[in-house]
Amino acid sequence: MTAPVKLALEPRGGALVARVTLDNPRKLNIFTPAALAALVETMREVEANDRVRAVVITGAGDKAFVGGAELEALGSLDAASARDFIGLVHDACASMRDCPLPVIARINGWCLGAGLELAACCDLRIAADTAAFGMPEVRLGIPSVVEAAVLPRLVGAGRARWLVLTGETIDAHEALAWGLVEKVVDAKDLNASVNNALDSILAGSDEAIRAQKRLCKLWEEAPLAESVHASIDEFARTYESGEPNRRIAAFRAARRRKAGT
Repeated sequence: MTAPVKLALEPRGGALVARVTLDNPRKLNIFTPAALAALVETMREVEANDRVRAVVITGAGDKAFVGGAELEALGSLDAASARDFIGLVHDACASMRDCPLPVIARINGWCLGAGLELAACCDLRIAADTAAFGMPEVRLGIPSVVEAAVLPRLVGAGRARWLVLTGETIDAHEALAWGLVEKVVDAKDLNASVNNALDSILAGSDEAIRAQKRLCKLWEEAPLAESVHASIDEFARTYESGEPNRRIAAFRAARRRKAGT
């Protein structure tokens, strides 16, 4: 049996990039209980490798990122098992938000239900122009829950309600206009666009990027005053390694050399 999640570690920029792939393209990379558990375990493996500096998550093939949760699983639930299943969805989504590294969602097709929740929990979302987005759960008799709560923070309350109340899908360009994704590119340029984003991330200091992710998550969850005070601590802590001093000195030296030519 094929593993539901594949992990590849790619050397890039003197470090490693983790490429995590939901691997069930014949069924639109849907979330089965096994796939959800494997995704959480894969993210733990990634976090344990201190050479990894960024993560890309995607779906196999060119039809889907994640086409939602497995209907067979959803249709067999009762009140008790439903709680267990949705806990698995939450754990998978939380593994993106809680990962100390920046996570890019490479959205290559259908991005529905729990798949959209997963994408919403990534730090950046880059979509092919063939991608489509939706939260169709209400049409199956269930509400959108757990990390669907992230959607109002991305697109605003009204648009989030549109998605979860109508069950309609929107195309990639509308998703971009709504702020659901950060970039939309021609499908043939998707890999290049993701790699460009990776290179920009890897150009930063590892510790600074990790601190920035912690702050981004805090900004979404904490009151303003708490966020501001925490950022002061993060700023001071970065100087403990001397990395800002080294980078600033190198930048100034490069600027002087350029000015002298």
